Amino acid sequence: MSARVNAFGQPVGPALPDWSARPRPPRTPMTGRTCRLAPLDAGTHASDLFATYSAAPDGRGWTYLGDELPDSAAAYRARLETQQASEDPLFHVVLDSATGEALGIASYLRIDPGNGVIEVGHLHFGPRLQRSAAATEAMALMMARAFDELGYRRYEWKCDSLNAPSRAAALRLGFTFEGIFRNAVVVKGRSRDTAWFSITDAEWPRVRAGFSAWLDPANFDAEGRQRRGLAELRAAAG
Repeated sequence: MSARVNAFGQPVGPALPDWSARPRPPRTPMTGRTCRLAPLDAGTHASDLFATYSAAPDGRGWTYLGDELPDSAAAYRARLETQQASEDPLFHVVLDSATGEALGIASYLRIDPGNGVIEVGHLHFGPRLQRSAAATEAMALMMARAFDELGYRRYEWKCDSLNAPSRAAALRLGFTFEGIFRNAVVVKGRSRDTAWFSITDAEWPRVRAGFSAWLDPANFDAEGRQRRGLAELRAAAG
C-alpha cells in the first residue's frame, strides 16, 4: 500500500515528476561475450534458422508458439521477411559469437514508451542455443538495453500457463510471477490462459548483478558447467 495520500486522504502511487516517454528500441546490435543479437534480416538469417529448427528431434518447440515450421526454406524466409518489416514485435536473432551463425529468435513487443513498459517474447531457441550460456546472456543483453540504455520501468514475460519450461525460465532469469489471465487468447484453435511475469526498474540492479556474476568465465569449469546457479548468485547480490 502506498504511503502517499492526495488532498482527499486517498492513497496514491509514487510521484514521477521527471518522467518522460522512453525511446523505442533501436535496430542496432547488442554484443556480449558468448553471443550477439542483431536485428532480423531474412536474407542473411533465414537459412541458418531454418536449419537449426529443422535439426530439432521433433516439433515440440513449436507447441506453444503461434505458428509451425514451414515445409520449405523458401516459405520460412517469406515469413521472416514479414517479421523483419515489423516494428512491434521488433525481431532479433541470437548469433553465435564465434561463428556468426543464427541460433534463435527473440523480440521486443507490446512496446509502450509512454508508460515505460516493454515485453520480451516470440522466443524460439534452436537446439544448440537451449540451456546454454549464450541463451542466458541474450536475455541479459535485452534487459540491459531496456533498463540501462532506454530507461524503461517494467519488463514483461508472458507465456502459455501450461508451458512449464517457459515459466521455469522466467523465474530463473529473475522475473516475478504476477498471476494468470484466464481465457486470454485463442492460439491454434485452443484456449490459452496466459501467465504473467515482470521485472521492474527497482529490481533490475540485483538481477543485473546476478547476470554479471553468473556470466563471469570464472563461474564455469573446463567443461563449461556452471559452478554456482543464477538464482543463488542473484540472491547473493542482495
